[in-house]
Amino acid sequence: MNYLTINKKSWDSRTQTHIASKFYDVDGFIKGSSSLKEIELSELKGVKDKTMLHLQCHFGQDTLSWARKGAIVTGVDLSSEAIKQANKIKQTTQLEADFICSDIYELGVVNNKLYDIVFTSYGAIVWLPCLNKWADTIAKNLKSGGMFYMVEFHPAYDLFSGYPYFHLEQPDIEEEGTYTENCDGTKTTSVTWAHPLSDVINALIQAGIQIDRVNEFPFSPYNCFEGLEERAPGRFYLADSKHDIPLCYSIRGTKNISK
Repeated sequence: MNYLTINKKSWDSRTQTHIASKFYDVDGFIKGSSSLKEIELSELKGVKDKTMLHLQCHFGQDTLSWARKGAIVTGVDLSSEAIKQANKIKQTTQLEADFICSDIYELGVVNNKLYDIVFTSYGAIVWLPCLNKWADTIAKNLKSGGMFYMVEFHPAYDLFSGYPYFHLEQPDIEEEGTYTENCDGTKTTSVTWAHPLSDVINALIQAGIQIDRVNEFPFSPYNCFEGLEERAPGRFYLADSKHDIPLCYSIRGTKNISK
């Protein structure tokens, strides 16, 4: 099974749906809105004139939102259709950015450029079979003393929804539609892996990333799961639960100068 081929086909198809969705609101973005959410905006500051690598950037809205804040950005994604659309939006908005179509493991091997910040967010790492390779990619592309920042959906929700919490070598292979409101019922095959929070942290430490902070949040900034309710603007909580469960987490780290 070539998971890269399967997932690239899925995300090429999803991109075409996402571009036309209200969920992503490309028209609003072109007019000047930001796609960045409360968590990352409050925790990742001071990006002006910093070089930033955005891993698994989809069609680049977050990448270009950081460009609007003055960062010197590069976005990477497996989907050629997503990178095509990212470049279209870049040209329309006249924002400065570089976009690379690549598997991020390959980027870790062939890219020689070093960045001040490496960033990744929301729904990215489930598509990767090996977090050690992922963390090595981060470390290899980050300057000594540079910052890694991620914000991600919490694996506790997957456990609540009947999926594994701990990593299994055998992936979940499903036929499913996408999460935007304009999904027409079309299903694509996706190949994903569970990654517990401990595996994420330990992979980063092993790669030479000093963990500075870990935060957990009882809400998602996206209404993209079943059973969520918006209790405050932009904060979606799980409705049918006696107690709030973590729906997102963030990690900030620094590349060790000795590495």
